[in-house]
Amino acid sequence: MGESKRRHIDAAERRARLALRHRLAGGVRAGSPEEVAGSLVALHGTDPATVYLAVAARLAEPAKALPETERALYEDRTLVRMHGMRHTVFVFPTELTAVVHASTGLTVAARERAKLVKDMAVAGAPDAAWLTEVEASTLAALARRGQATASELAVDEPRLREQFAYAAGKSYEGVHTVSSRLLRVLGVEGKVVRGRPLGSWTSTQFRWAVAPPHPELDPAAAQAELLERWLGACGPATEADLKWWTGWRVTEVRRALAAIGAREVSLDEGTGYVTAGDAAPVRPPEEPWAALLPGLDPTAMGWQQRDWYLAPALRPLLFDRSGNVGPTVWWNGRVVGGWAQRPDGEIVWRITERDGVGAEAVAAVAAEAERLRGWAGTTRITPRFRTPLEKELSA
Repeated sequence: MGESKRRHIDAAERRARLALRHRLAGGVRAGSPEEVAGSLVALHGTDPATVYLAVAARLAEPAKALPETERALYEDRTLVRMHGMRHTVFVFPTELTAVVHASTGLTVAARERAKLVKDMAVAGAPDAAWLTEVEASTLAALARRGQATASELAVDEPRLREQFAYAAGKSYEGVHTVSSRLLRVLGVEGKVVRGRPLGSWTSTQFRWAVAPPHPELDPAAAQAELLERWLGACGPATEADLKWWTGWRVTEVRRALAAIGAREVSLDEGTGYVTAGDAAPVRPPEEPWAALLPGLDPTAMGWQQRDWYLAPALRPLLFDRSGNVGPTVWWNGRVVGGWAQRPDGEIVWRITERDGVGAEAVAAVAAEAERLRGWAGTTRITPRFRTPLEKELSA
């Protein structure tokens, strides 16, 4: 497609798309966690609290976030927590498990299993055949129990307690237990998923469960489907955005773009892509909107190139050194500050980007803070990855 025929989508329209498709504007908020996850494709699951906070920020009735998300994850199993893109834990709609596994998990899984076998061999631990026996026994025990912790599974399969040295002689050497490494590999392979946590909804200790059955899909077709879903939620996006979000090779991204007939558009950053038929102008929400999104929120982490919604000057305040975003304050599609929770449960926030942020924005942000406090109560919400502004505000 020639450059002159590409429609230009500016930052304002990209923010409008974000508001509507990510269920953040007041008139488009969702009725259930399933609707939220479906609209976003995936919710970051590395920090358990992120899932509930991300859902609540997008529900018409945020008080439903806790009971309804637990129902979806642990009773109806319409949502599942599993490894996905970039070897990261996400929460997906269950119907996407086969797509995620074939498009992303297979490659990572093969690498992780080979690494485990190699590490055990270097340490003089039992071989791959032994590991296969332990795996089969572990999966059988898990099927009998329904859900179980690693310690509980080790009662049924004591070989899970075996330990082996890792990186001997190096600064990061340590001792690994077969259970921790094997269950991680089984998770990446799509054989087990994280079940109900041991503590509250903020707990990082999970039980394990056998993964829901799913068909084996063609990897290239699965990549095309995942990319099409993500572009529908987050397009337009650059090739760099797509490569970063999926964790795929450039050749895989380009193949998937061709397979879905993606259309090129012009962005301030250069060439972007939307799904076929999605290049028409999008009108902004009828009313201005504010949002308090959690650390690792899928909107804040959705793109690699973020200048169109996050001023570069804010990054040192809102991101940790590894690139993980902390809690953010949004106004009409832009990140304008951050928020935190104090020990007594008070939600505190600060607007650090004043351009275009007046009294109306301040009032809307205050209302969102009260909305969050209303359903979270005094439950202590501490992001797994602490950022400078969050630390300062929560002190």
